Amino acid sequence: MIKPQAGSRRLAAGQAVSSCARGVSATPRIAALQRAGVLSIALALAGCGATLTGPNMRTGPQAYQQFPGTNGQSSAQDYRIGPLDHIDINVFQEPDMTIKGAPVDASGNVVMPLIGKVQAAGLKSTDLADRIAARLQERFYVNPQVTVSVASSVAQRITVEGEVIDPGIYQLSGPTTLVDTIALAKGETENAKVEEVAIIRYVDGKRTGGIFNLASIRRGDSADPEILPKDVVIVGHSASKQTWHDLLKAAPLLNVFAQF
Repeated sequence: MIKPQAGSRRLAAGQAVSSCARGVSATPRIAALQRAGVLSIALALAGCGATLTGPNMRTGPQAYQQFPGTNGQSSAQDYRIGPLDHIDINVFQEPDMTIKGAPVDASGNVVMPLIGKVQAAGLKSTDLADRIAARLQERFYVNPQVTVSVASSVAQRITVEGEVIDPGIYQLSGPTTLVDTIALAKGETENAKVEEVAIIRYVDGKRTGGIFNLASIRRGDSADPEILPKDVVIVGHSASKQTWHDLLKAAPLLNVFAQF
């Protein structure tokens, strides 16, 4: 029987330790390479995200030509009453003639005591007040003082969608800007592409749109465009932001796999 030499045993043990050390050090490298590969694939896929830009969407100065910034002046006085609106009619010192939330029917008429139907659709609030006063003065009152205001309006609604926290249809009350509109929808989501916010508007029956940089507007570098009734505001989606947030959420899971 041949006995192994002591030197041989030491050599075999050393080789085993070296092999084990190489196995231990290789595992983190493989895990790191796997994580890097997942990150590379995810970032590549992020570049394939949809965009709001297109041949029919204006950008830069051309967008502001179609959607100018607000000058701070109220545009409510220019609003014309439409069918299905609700209006408040006040006749000074005549509570029986004062009506809150009077509906404008589908034909554009509002009904009042004594004088019956009055055509309201297409008129400004001041014009309708003058018309009602004239009708009352014909037979019932001497120099009646009438005021009209719009309580709620179907025509003064806007739509906000895309990457906002609370998308939906909102009622306008006075002058409203793009920043105001995002605030109505409770702000943008974490995956919003604030450099790409679209406004869509119909002008003379034709659809037009513009892309605006919300971040630039908030910094004061760009004007804040005015939002008009029936506009549609869409906040773009950032695929790269979503990918990054998804990777952060998956990071603990990747670390678990790295142990095997």
